[in-house]
Amino acid sequence: MLNIGLFNSVFNIYCYQMLNFINKLIFLVPFSLILISLQCSKNQDASNQKSDTQMSVNESPEPKLINCDTFPSIHYSKIRINSQKHLNQIFSDFKKNNELKKDKFDYLKILRTLNRKELRFFRVGDSIVIPDKYYPNILAYSLLPHCYQGAIHLKKIIIVSNKLQCYGCYEKGRLIRFAAVNSGKERTQTYPGRYALNWRERVHRSSIDSSWVMPFTWNFHAEAGNAFHQFEMPGRPVSHSCCRQFLDDAEWLWHWGEGTKRDSNKKFIPMSGTPVIIIDHFDFNRKRGGPWLEIKSNKDTSIVLPNTPMMVEEALIPYCQIPLESRGSLRNRKRFVHAEDTLRAHGIIREGVKLIETKNFNKLRQEKLRKEEKEKLKKEKIDH
Repeated sequence: MLNIGLFNSVFNIYCYQMLNFINKLIFLVPFSLILISLQCSKNQDASNQKSDTQMSVNESPEPKLINCDTFPSIHYSKIRINSQKHLNQIFSDFKKNNELKKDKFDYLKILRTLNRKELRFFRVGDSIVIPDKYYPNILAYSLLPHCYQGAIHLKKIIIVSNKLQCYGCYEKGRLIRFAAVNSGKERTQTYPGRYALNWRERVHRSSIDSSWVMPFTWNFHAEAGNAFHQFEMPGRPVSHSCCRQFLDDAEWLWHWGEGTKRDSNKKFIPMSGTPVIIIDHFDFNRKRGGPWLEIKSNKDTSIVLPNTPMMVEEALIPYCQIPLESRGSLRNRKRFVHAEDTLRAHGIIREGVKLIETKNFNKLRQEKLRKEEKEKLKKEKIDH
């Protein structure tokens, strides 16, 4: 028979122990939660600190461009030169600004730059572009963006547009110079891609034709002989693969650019001078003028610059455009040999266009003179 008294005693002891356990649990759970929360907070802080450290080492915050110039809207009109009187009046309108204003800016430079040619090449019957405002800073007429985020980490860079026959010089992503060029004609193009300034000479005579005298030369491809320099500017791509400039622009660039650097052994480091990126190619289907004549304002541009300019592929130059004397020094001969096929596949060299092989005209002239002398001596012997 069940002992009721004993059962009640055992039951009371059990209830007492359970109440004690519950009381302890009520106290411990919040305390444990507090500890867990503190540990999570500590781990999160450590994680954040590690993340911040990694960012400072690997992902330094992108700096913002500052002090990029802004200019008012300037609209352009395309007009046709009807007569010599009309042309003289156009020149006179620009010259008036030089006489009336005391800012020492050459306002005729605006006309030259907008039309990519020297004034002596303006002809009756030509179509030209004139602005509705004469602003005393050529940067106001730039077709290249004034801020270049992709070049913000670069000390200096030059961007050339074959399509629009112009170039811009940037310092830390800020445009500081805008200028016109006349680049290579169709059969001796200035091909798109990455180059770098190599060496400069105040007055350079071409090594393949000493009759070509080129003030303020900056070479940007040693083997092919591509260079920025002053030469006549008729307003279209006409050169033998060089970038011709107006004299004042050539002189400015000559002082501003930086050439190839040397290593500890005083050897030249390839592609270490101021980077030069040629971003496009000219449309040679167009026989007169260029697309700059169709632009309506200084805000009406669609030039897209590469996000990572130093990742742009080095320019492909056809082997036939490397002078014979330079072919032995090519760093990657196969690349030059196959360049023409690649350029044709991309439509940069049009179908049916035959490239002009670079020849040493100095050598050809010397050979011609020697031949003439031999013929002369031979004739003198026969006469005697």
